[in-house]
Amino acid sequence: MSEKSLEKNEIFDSYFKNLSDRERAVFEGGISLGALFHQFIGTPVSEKTKKSLEIAMSESLKNQPFIEDVSVSIVGIIEDGKYVSLTGEMLDVSLTVKTEKNRALLRLKYIKELDYPLMYVEKI
Repeated sequence: MSEKSLEKNEIFDSYFKNLSDRERAVFEGGISLGALFHQFIGTPVSEKTKKSLEIAMSESLKNQPFIEDVSVSIVGIIEDGKYVSLTGEMLDVSLTVKTEKNRALLRLKYIKELDYPLMYVEKI
């Protein structure tokens, strides 16, 4: 790790000294999932553009500090030749956050029994 990266990490850490490393991992993931959800809901998507939108969503999150890996899938029926507006029910997202001591896997997934696109911690 470069000296500049080390310095940046110390600055980041100074703002989160009241959180454990585990809590920090969950915080970073939750903020990222919320940003993804509210940034892209309503985006026009079709079967033809689905893959490029999944990639764009994934790559946008990878720019954020502590995000180690992202997988975005747009699920549901998209009629050929027509577009729909992206909804929370269509998203299946896995997000891995890596902090100093922890790795957290967070999810955004539509839960049919709740009739709700739920953001939750799958594993730490």
